[in-house]
Amino acid sequence: MPVCTPLDHAMNTLPEPDEAAVIVDAHFHAWRLARGDYGWLTPALHPIHRDVTVADWEAVSGPHGVAGGVLVQAAPTEAETDFLLDQAQAHASVLGVVGSIDWLAADAPRRVEALARRPGLVGLRPMLQDLPDPDWILQPALAPVLEAMAACGLAFDALVKPVHLPRVRRLVDRHPGLRIVIDHGAKPDIAAGAWQPWAADMAALARETEVFCKLSGLLTEAGPAPRPEAARRWARHLLESFGAGRLVWGSDWPVLELAGSYAGWWGEVQALLDEAALSPAARAAVLGGNARRAYRLG
Repeated sequence: MPVCTPLDHAMNTLPEPDEAAVIVDAHFHAWRLARGDYGWLTPALHPIHRDVTVADWEAVSGPHGVAGGVLVQAAPTEAETDFLLDQAQAHASVLGVVGSIDWLAADAPRRVEALARRPGLVGLRPMLQDLPDPDWILQPALAPVLEAMAACGLAFDALVKPVHLPRVRRLVDRHPGLRIVIDHGAKPDIAAGAWQPWAADMAALARETEVFCKLSGLLTEAGPAPRPEAARRWARHLLESFGAGRLVWGSDWPVLELAGSYAGWWGEVQALLDEAALSPAARAAVLGGNARRAYRLG
């Protein structure tokens, strides 16, 4: 059995004002191409096929008042997790790391426990969007790993597409103590104008569970060179569904550069929040406080 002590499950309430005041980018990346385990990052993605560092992210995020961020894995290996945890130790702006493991290793639950003891690790994620079987995460072999994550207080980042949303709902039922954060609004096909069943599934998931959802990655789904407001309808639905208590802003930089700029996405999010006429506390929760709750950041 896991030796970690369980943490309280997330509640659908706004954080305290002092917790919400700091702006947190809940999703950014850093990578070093020579490491060689980024199978998806090919020269075809030339705008982002380069080394990117935490300092590079600080340069684009800092002008918008971003005080820190969550560094998220871009390769499905434990070597990637080690690399990211080293970055966290070297940069105070990295408030937490979402890493990866060998999910099907015989000792995977023990690996989770060992990683959870390392400073900086706040979550783990498999790259579900890249796996051919949408039911992969529901296989019995993974249940002990997910229970170990829950016991150790680690968040599960769900890198999913709309087809996975019914599976996420089943995952919640099976592991009620597991804190789940949906990445990039489940990546709806905005370029094609796809709305259902994504919209209904997201609304139901928000209504029936306590999962968090990231307001990130949407412009990348809106096709090449999209207008800044191209994802507004989908972003608005996420805000209406999850509310200011469980919507978590992130940039998905530098992947964001495939569709726009950090400044452009920041401006679009500000326009969305202006449109919603959120209170200062609710606005600050989306821009930082919810990230602190979702990832138990200090």
